[in-house]
Amino acid sequence: MGDINGIGPEVILKALDNRSILKHITPIIYGSGKVLAYHKNMLKNVETSFINTKDVENASFSKVNVISCGDDNVQINLGKPTEESGKFAVDSLEKMGQDAKDGKLDAIVTAPINKHAMQLAGWKYPGHTEFFGDVFGVKDQLMFMVSESLKVATVSGHVPLSKVGDAITKEKIEAKIRLLHDSLKVDFGVEKPLIGILGLNPHAGDDGTLGTEENDILKPLLTELKKKGMLVSGPYPADGFFGSSQFGKVDGILAMYHDQGLIPFKALTFNDGVNYTAGLPIVRTSPDHGTAYDLVGKNQANPKSFRQAIYAALDISRSRMEHKDANANPIKK
Repeated sequence: MGDINGIGPEVILKALDNRSILKHITPIIYGSGKVLAYHKNMLKNVETSFINTKDVENASFSKVNVISCGDDNVQINLGKPTEESGKFAVDSLEKMGQDAKDGKLDAIVTAPINKHAMQLAGWKYPGHTEFFGDVFGVKDQLMFMVSESLKVATVSGHVPLSKVGDAITKEKIEAKIRLLHDSLKVDFGVEKPLIGILGLNPHAGDDGTLGTEENDILKPLLTELKKKGMLVSGPYPADGFFGSSQFGKVDGILAMYHDQGLIPFKALTFNDGVNYTAGLPIVRTSPDHGTAYDLVGKNQANPKSFRQAIYAALDISRSRMEHKDANANPIKK
């Protein structure tokens, strides 16, 4: 459910306000029926109905199910990050994470959280990506922003800009390129992915004048990967790459750090984009926006990105199943 003081409950209710979606998925909302009802009472023309259930095993098909994960009488302070709202978000995430780890779920769609509120409640992670990596024991995962027209991943995730340079190593960049390559193939059905790599420095270092990472790390690595048969190109100056529409010529893009990739992605695809965590054994998506405290309680939150996150989770789950079947032993099958 995400932060109960943000727009998470509202976009969930709006996104599921169409019974046709229940032909494709069985939604399990980890949170609180009372909190959902509170938010629903502030919305007009939203008819989403839901039922409370103890656990996944007792969930009803063709229904929106809610599993209570904390105190149903939690104090709601619309538009404000609080320790109580952070604790509620932590509890719902941990309950859902355990069910996912136990194989009870096919895919996860997370509503926005407020990291400060969650840290007030003792949460130790900088974001969802790192949390799920820990839950599933995955050493490395990929923050991957996806839409129909644009797919951007990042080498470093939720780290301060001052520490980005420490994350730009040959080993880490190669690991991220391989995760991106495999995700494009398995999760999105691109048979031979072409990946564009952005430079770290302005003008991609300008031949060493503005930084040496491109000459010392990126160019030699891309040469190695090309010899191994991977379709990689770059490093490109980030501003010109997006400004000249070069991004439309590749299947996926690897940015060096968070804002380098996410600013152009959100500028070009806001409300259509989805945050996808590649490299996990389960599909996990989320909308590409935050808690939007300024919109809470005004019935103004746009559910489009959350709805896209649901459909992306469904599509990626199907793509994984198709890829698995395609690689199965045909005689055994």
